[in-house]
Amino acid sequence: MAQPKIIVLDDDPTGSQTVHSCLLLTRWDVDTLCTGLTDSVPIFFILTNTRALPAVEAAEVTRTVCRHLKQALALTGVSDYIVVSRSDSTLRGHYPLETDVIAAELGPFDAHFLVPAFLEGGRITRNSQHVLMVEGQPVPVHETEFARDSVFGYRHSYLPEYVAEKTAGRIPAAAVERILLPDLRSAGLAQRLARLTGNVCGVVDAETQADLDQFAAAVLEVASGGKRFLFRSAASLLTALAQLPPQPIPPEAMATYCRPGRRGVVLVGSHVRKTTEQLEVLLSEPDIAPIEVPVAPLKDSATAEAQIIATVLEAVNGAVAADQTPVIFTSRQELTFADAATRLAFGQRVSEVLMAIVQQLPTDLRFLISKGGITSNDVLSKGLALPTVRLLGQILPGCSVVRTGADHPRFPNLPVVLFPGNVGDRQGLATVYHRLHCAKG
Repeated sequence: MAQPKIIVLDDDPTGSQTVHSCLLLTRWDVDTLCTGLTDSVPIFFILTNTRALPAVEAAEVTRTVCRHLKQALALTGVSDYIVVSRSDSTLRGHYPLETDVIAAELGPFDAHFLVPAFLEGGRITRNSQHVLMVEGQPVPVHETEFARDSVFGYRHSYLPEYVAEKTAGRIPAAAVERILLPDLRSAGLAQRLARLTGNVCGVVDAETQADLDQFAAAVLEVASGGKRFLFRSAASLLTALAQLPPQPIPPEAMATYCRPGRRGVVLVGSHVRKTTEQLEVLLSEPDIAPIEVPVAPLKDSATAEAQIIATVLEAVNGAVAADQTPVIFTSRQELTFADAATRLAFGQRVSEVLMAIVQQLPTDLRFLISKGGITSNDVLSKGLALPTVRLLGQILPGCSVVRTGADHPRFPNLPVVLFPGNVGDRQGLATVYHRLHCAKG
């Protein structure tokens, strides 16, 4: 059975956090998509960053990607492929908008599956209930801070009810196909999948990678016979679909990729509680220079950007001159906004400031650690202006390392860590920093 090309539309750049060696695309013109489709690695990612966009813009981006993708598929002659809408393992994102657009443009599909388990981050699904493991105890995601997100909030972690909530009843909970752990661990799954038609919605349990491997094996078997499925998943399913060998350099040896230079830089944009806790641990390390980016003035002043950028860059250059590692982080206070659209627009303004800082960082950086999904997407697409980048592997479970090309005009061969906001334990950010910095030569 030939391996299909796995095409991932990723709503931030962290969906590649369980694989390696593949291409990440920050542009989706036809030529760039052809590059992804003809790459030798069986999976590639299109970083749409739609989670940072209002719904109308997210739909338009997704529609454009799909239409360009149809052209690229025709040009390259690729006919055996699977489409994944990769999103957040804590259920935030534009669902069902993105899967609806994909189905309209690339369908028809026999089913679309929600597979939010992210095992490396302690997110599992059991009896169709999606939970986070917190200190060894399962917490339903609707009881966490993620469910209170001001843009993507929700009330249910029982996935059929989540689907009904997000589709405003268009897909009733009773109509959702439930693929439970006993289904995954017994014979007959492929036959059940083969009977699905009409883009029925299915939700899939997973507690272990073996569960996802079983599901992926059944999917690939049935797809080879002509069935077409669409997936809305977190990252762990991609490991099972892509079937890659182990990454070439182990996580503990990722400093192999560091450039000669004085210091690396850490950039923290995410505001979730886990990120703040990890930041506090990192700032307690020796030879760290904390540099806060005050964001409140950006809410009230139309001319604050230039002063903030200049002040931060002066502090960065001073820290490097003093042989300290600059840790640049947005201020942690919570701001309130009139509505979700205003909040998203403010987030884009903050990102523009951060990316202007990235563009002017010292050219002799050893490495760059980017904390936060949307922040990391903007680092790749805007701060570093990379149309494509090769994924090297994971430095920590769920934390990818990429590297700029040798021809980059400012930062050639720079390793960049894409560190999702809600991944890792309290020591996670410090662990990544030590794995890169402590091999300093």
